[in-house]
Amino acid sequence: MIEELLPSGVTSSEAFDDAAPAPLFPAEAALMAGRRERRRLQFATARACARQALGGLGVRPVALLPGPGGAPQWPSGVVGSITHCEGYRAAVAAPERVVAAVGIDAEPAGPLPAGVLGLIASPAERADLAALAAADASVPWERVFFSAKEAAYKAWYPATGIWLGFRDADVVLSPAGGFTAVLRPPVASAVDPVYEGRWLVGRGLVLTAVTRGAAAPVPAARVSSSGSGRV
Repeated sequence: MIEELLPSGVTSSEAFDDAAPAPLFPAEAALMAGRRERRRLQFATARACARQALGGLGVRPVALLPGPGGAPQWPSGVVGSITHCEGYRAAVAAPERVVAAVGIDAEPAGPLPAGVLGLIASPAERADLAALAAADASVPWERVFFSAKEAAYKAWYPATGIWLGFRDADVVLSPAGGFTAVLRPPVASAVDPVYEGRWLVGRGLVLTAVTRGAAAPVPAARVSSSGSGRV
């Protein structure tokens, strides 16, 4: 699914469960020591996806440990992003000479918990979401909105090291499957704060992705008819 949102030059891998063997490097295993089994399996599968994505670039498997802010530290010359939620794990990677930044996010395709939207959305954003919901109630617009902000942040932070809150990003969703995120960092940065992304709903999931670089346009995402149950 995630590949539908990515331009050429970006490799990806995804899994819908933790059934496949996913060995960890010693440093990764040490990081997961003492964690609950569910979290260890989730971490291992996501790292296996990341190593598959790296393999698509001809990069040998390496340990992927969290750096400052929790983002994975990718091999030199590579940008990437990892996401996981209930029933889904995915990773993407690209050479820095092709893509300057990438961020992906996955969420369950359901409503946000009560009270969350008011914390993450401005009055203007809430009005936009209400209009989208009135036009097409089949899309979980609030969850797509949340995911779009997450994906933009995942592309922004590794490039800048600057923390952002949810209210530090203004997101406008398009019903055609795109979105624009304009970030308002608390301190000045040389990195362009405007990100263009894509979204997709299907198989009970919301997926979002942003890329920046020498990326070819991708076709509009769509709401899948493959069903809303988790897999």
